[in-house]
Amino acid sequence: MEVVWAVGQVGAVWVAVVLGLIVLPSALGISLGISEAYMWVLVKTLEWATIRLQKGVKKPQPQVPQTPTANGIIERDETPMEKEIARLHRADFEFSHIFYFCRKGFEAIVEDEVTQRFSSEELLSWNLLTRTNVNFHYISLRLTVVWVIGVIVRYCFLLPLRFTLAAIGITSMIVGTTAVGQLPNGSVKNYLSEVVHLTCSRILVRALSGTIHYHNKENRPQKGGICVANHTSPIDAIILTNDGCYAMVGQVHGGLMGIIQRATVKACPHVWFERSEMKDRHLVTKRLREHVADKSKLPILIFPEGTCINNTSVMMFKKGSFEIGGTIYPVAIKYDPQFGDAFWNSSKYNIVSYLLRIMTSWAIVCNVWYLPPMVRKEDEDAVQFANRVRSAIARQGGLTELPWDGGLKRAKVKDTFKEEQQKNYSKMLVRNGSIG
Repeated sequence: MEVVWAVGQVGAVWVAVVLGLIVLPSALGISLGISEAYMWVLVKTLEWATIRLQKGVKKPQPQVPQTPTANGIIERDETPMEKEIARLHRADFEFSHIFYFCRKGFEAIVEDEVTQRFSSEELLSWNLLTRTNVNFHYISLRLTVVWVIGVIVRYCFLLPLRFTLAAIGITSMIVGTTAVGQLPNGSVKNYLSEVVHLTCSRILVRALSGTIHYHNKENRPQKGGICVANHTSPIDAIILTNDGCYAMVGQVHGGLMGIIQRATVKACPHVWFERSEMKDRHLVTKRLREHVADKSKLPILIFPEGTCINNTSVMMFKKGSFEIGGTIYPVAIKYDPQFGDAFWNSSKYNIVSYLLRIMTSWAIVCNVWYLPPMVRKEDEDAVQFANRVRSAIARQGGLTELPWDGGLKRAKVKDTFKEEQQKNYSKMLVRNGSIG
């Protein structure tokens, strides 16, 4: 009985400290300086570790393979196919013409610029979390001791703290939105719904030790508009909701996620689709247009890539989001991988494993840029508009712009892509007089 009593007392003190020092300040939107102090200590520690690594690498290492990380494994020649083949200046086809395709094939096998966007971003320096480079071997006893201390802090202190905060945030979200959902539709219900969403999102951000820098807040999405952003992680929505409320768009889920969806939709006009409905593009477009047409409803939050990319690139935006009409509010999100890997490789980790990795990282640090609103031009189709918005997001976030479909994360290259390259090559042969 004494053991149970003691455990109960410790638990009560723990909850009281978490509620008083973290949850309550988060709900009020204020900071006691604890996060800032933690980040200062963390930055200084990582700087010291980097210096120790640099000193250790200067010492002779026995047969350590040097793998460049900054410029990739190979050097690519980005010369377009037409210019490359035009150099040959031949009137007839020759066997040497295939060398261009062979070289491109070897480059894709060694280091494919598409599929590598679906794996975690490589770090130039060890962040005391995961040794992402073969050059990071044993350096010194002090560095190893710091790493062991870091493991103890992350798993024995930060993980229980973050789990407690996440449980409080999720429970508050479910209870709060369910209660607000019982109120009649009106301004009071909308106001209370926004308060609940903002408060719970702030608690969940603290559960990730999130440090978020928002830029150009004057461009924040307005009601009746559509917010589009690059997609790295499921927590992108929490990052954005921490600074403003949105109507989410997505597929209906089961389990805990399904409970949250059913609770939040009672208080806020989120747009959840059944699996069968998601395949009906016309139905999806119709429901989104009806939402945008009501200027009193929250802006819709959409991730047009359709899948998570590893925080280095922006891939093809699906045109459906840009056929709805209305004003588009682009947002660029860029995470700092030094403090933790926010990318969710859904083909490798399930959501539980991913959340465990997130909650045992040092912190989630990111920058969010609100870009000026954009509207579709008269002479612009949906694809061109989507590409223009994607380019703006890529430039602002310092991300590489790729024309490939993010669906390649789970599917093979479509035959139409191969046929397009074959057609381009045949047109060049016809134009050069090699055929006909």
